[in-house]
Amino acid sequence: MLSFPALVVTALLAAPAPVRVELDTALGPIELELDPARAPVTAANFLRYVDAGLYDGARFHRTVRRDNQPDAQVLIEVVQAGVAPEREARSFPPIPLERTGKTGLRHRDGTVSMARAGPDTATGDFFVCIGDQPELDEGGRRNPDGQGFAAFGRVVRGMEVVRRIQAAPAQGQALTPPVLIRKARRVEPRPLPSPPPLRGRG
Repeated sequence: MLSFPALVVTALLAAPAPVRVELDTALGPIELELDPARAPVTAANFLRYVDAGLYDGARFHRTVRRDNQPDAQVLIEVVQAGVAPEREARSFPPIPLERTGKTGLRHRDGTVSMARAGPDTATGDFFVCIGDQPELDEGGRRNPDGQGFAAFGRVVRGMEVVRRIQAAPAQGQALTPPVLIRKARRVEPRPLPSPPPLRGRG
């Protein structure tokens, strides 16, 4: 029988590593870190769109701000992107909803999540949260069904770009014009800058 430390090591080795994806948008790059360990179905779905090139030429087409939700009972702030209309016929089948109550991933500032209509209907549209959005978690009030949305990653670089997209011109919630995603590709994680050396007291 494995000891507790050995079980922990085994579990860590078995868990899929985070995956980085860079979105090259017309307003600048956005780097995402996906969490296939906690949201395996949703992360794999996103990656198949990336690997198939279906996000190349895609668009951020929707901005949801506090001033453009006149009929909403619960206000949220997100930007939404999806496959270009001419490529929608190549979208993959819908996926099961991985609820936040099961995954433990919450809709916080910079969280990446799948857009949907009813449960189990998400295909290729995704959104990024601006600020914490707990009403998008399971049990939240944004949707009457209370099932929430499937968070599957976070922005690790480029939140300033996300905020520029949110503030871009819009007609209602429709970005006019949409913000182009030139290319989406997997990338290797870049190391963080080294801290400056400590100075001795002299």
